[in-house]
Amino acid sequence: MTSVLFENHHLYYLPHFLPIVAELRRRSGYRIAASISRTVHPTEQEIFAQEMANLGIEFITGESEEARTSILRKEAFDVVIVGNVGRLNDIVAGHSLAVMVYHGTGLKRSFYRDISDRIDLRAVDCPLRWKDLCTQVVTNGVLAGYTKLDALADEKDKSAELAQKLGLEPNVQTILYAPTFYPSSLDKTLPYLPGIAEDLNVVIKLHHFSWFQQRYRYQSLKAAEIADRYSRIHLVPGEEYNILPYYPLADVLVSNISSTLFEFLALNRPIIKTEYYSLRLKHRIFPWRIRRRINWEWEADIDFANRLKTPSRLRELLAHTLQHPEEMKAKREQAVERYLYRLDGRSSSRLVDAIENMLQEQNRR
Repeated sequence: MTSVLFENHHLYYLPHFLPIVAELRRRSGYRIAASISRTVHPTEQEIFAQEMANLGIEFITGESEEARTSILRKEAFDVVIVGNVGRLNDIVAGHSLAVMVYHGTGLKRSFYRDISDRIDLRAVDCPLRWKDLCTQVVTNGVLAGYTKLDALADEKDKSAELAQKLGLEPNVQTILYAPTFYPSSLDKTLPYLPGIAEDLNVVIKLHHFSWFQQRYRYQSLKAAEIADRYSRIHLVPGEEYNILPYYPLADVLVSNISSTLFEFLALNRPIIKTEYYSLRLKHRIFPWRIRRRINWEWEADIDFANRLKTPSRLRELLAHTLQHPEEMKAKREQAVERYLYRLDGRSSSRLVDAIENMLQEQNRR
């Protein structure tokens, strides 16, 4: 029996791991466990523990973060799968195969900074990313695709039930507004959503940090206030950690520099990329500091989304994109090849194949 640990630095890493869990279960012969950092918000830990119980996944924790990592290290898992480097060195045994399945995709440069010599295998989402990583002499990768999207087909089957649960008006088109936590377009966009809701269903899916990090908590409070006042505006609650079920509901996505820009390509539906933000004072004074966070080479190449410079034009642009959903269809199809590799539901299978090959090599030594 091969033991596998899924180490979660945050709850929202889980959607990237669940298709891998499903693939391991399909093959059998694996003991599967999961853990989450004790440093995160207590509610986040509670939701994670309940989700593990619902999914029948062994949950490992401790009285403190030090106790948790000590327990995990003593368990000496054969495979440890992480979403960032985090506490990796504190939980792996000498023989453990350490696997990185990064917790997002897209424009943030953190993907290239989250590097460790202790990572034995790195899941890579697309050839373009693999090329970038190779310039950093990162050669221990497998071109697997984006594991999170393996579950999209199942979510499509459930979309009608979810729409009814949310209370979306039938025969009214739906926008999904999914801003990242920082730099965010939320402050400047929220005042325009009531006007947009006169014509459309509006679903707001905030970043995890908007609920569970004190600095960004005001974002969920402001969004909840608007959602309470307007019947066509629906705020996805914080315990709903996975955005994937909400993609099939949407006729168009509105986001900024979030991973959602690239994930939504899987549906080949219109995307609006907002290019206005609310920046902290230090980033207004020293804009180069915020520019360091973004992969501007990728950003400049985004030709599959409508760019929006000011929130006052959002309603107009939404009307246009919904009337002409085919306008960037070919561009979106090309972008899928560049940024998502293959949408065949087998990214997790390719990754597990690579893990099993490495385990076999270890056993032969």
